[in-house]
Amino acid sequence: MNNKWFRGLIVAFFLLISLSLGAQKRIVVAYVGAGSDVMPDMSLMTHIDYAFGHVNETYDGVRISRPERLRAIVAEAQKASPRVLVCLSIGGWGSGRFSEMAWTEKGRKAFAADCARVVEEFGLDGIDLDWEYPTSRAAGISSAPEDKRNFTLLMREIRAAIGPDKLLTLASSAGARYIDFQAILPVIDFVNVMSYDMGRPPRHNAALYRSRVAGFTADGAVKRHLEVGIPKEKIVMGMPFYGHGNRKEYPDYVDYKDQKPPLEGLHEVWDDEAKVPYYADAEGRMVLGFDNPRSITEKCKYVLEQDLLGGMYWEYSCDNASLDLARTVAEILLKGD
Repeated sequence: MNNKWFRGLIVAFFLLISLSLGAQKRIVVAYVGAGSDVMPDMSLMTHIDYAFGHVNETYDGVRISRPERLRAIVAEAQKASPRVLVCLSIGGWGSGRFSEMAWTEKGRKAFAADCARVVEEFGLDGIDLDWEYPTSRAAGISSAPEDKRNFTLLMREIRAAIGPDKLLTLASSAGARYIDFQAILPVIDFVNVMSYDMGRPPRHNAALYRSRVAGFTADGAVKRHLEVGIPKEKIVMGMPFYGHGNRKEYPDYVDYKDQKPPLEGLHEVWDDEAKVPYYADAEGRMVLGFDNPRSITEKCKYVLEQDLLGGMYWEYSCDNASLDLARTVAEILLKGD
């Protein structure tokens, strides 16, 4: 039997099972970073997005961070039962050269062809595109008004190059901006909604619902993606395994594994409207917004209640040694109600 055809059949079968209306199980997408040496516990996820690949210096191909780590992860994922699907996520905050690469048909075709090469060479199950963001220079990368159109053309080229049996996904901003979703819908498998980084103290990083100290929310992010035409069976809701501090008592970015009990003079608060915790000072002002097993539980229940495809998190190595957050996600989404 042709190995390439057989792998494609496995991917298609897995997605069919995941999308079964009668099943309560959902997919779990774990972003796994190149900067860590931690090997993921494959029983806690269905998909891995390896972060990151980048547009190369000549704007015509893919450069992979620590390719040897990607090979090791693919080998472990293929041994897992059930097998975990591995995609290369290309991009990330501050990863540029997308606008230049996607500007011409020649550049798009060359890049897409190299995506196909990488998928074949590393035994991957697909590509996740994380261009943050078309038309935006917020991350310090080049951009152009034509990026939105060129993003659509690029996604079509990648789909044509990798074929119909591989996964093609993308990471999307919480506000569902920058992308013509209706135009790419026919060629993508699902959307990873980055429903985090939506606020910093005195606002929550990733509130589920609105509250006095919550601006934009995960619920709002999901609804926004539904409004622009993404069906719920193609929405994967993101959850952070880190928090944001006020840059005084706490740094801007705090991994869950590094989080300690509140400092002297501070206390923990549960926001029962937003369904997330935070640390506050004596006057009640937020100094650190974060997620914990209780808030992750609320978000996973929301995924089930809204009948979304699944949940995603950034990033596996941010979790603590006992993997409290990743285990919470798996317990709810992979086992169902």
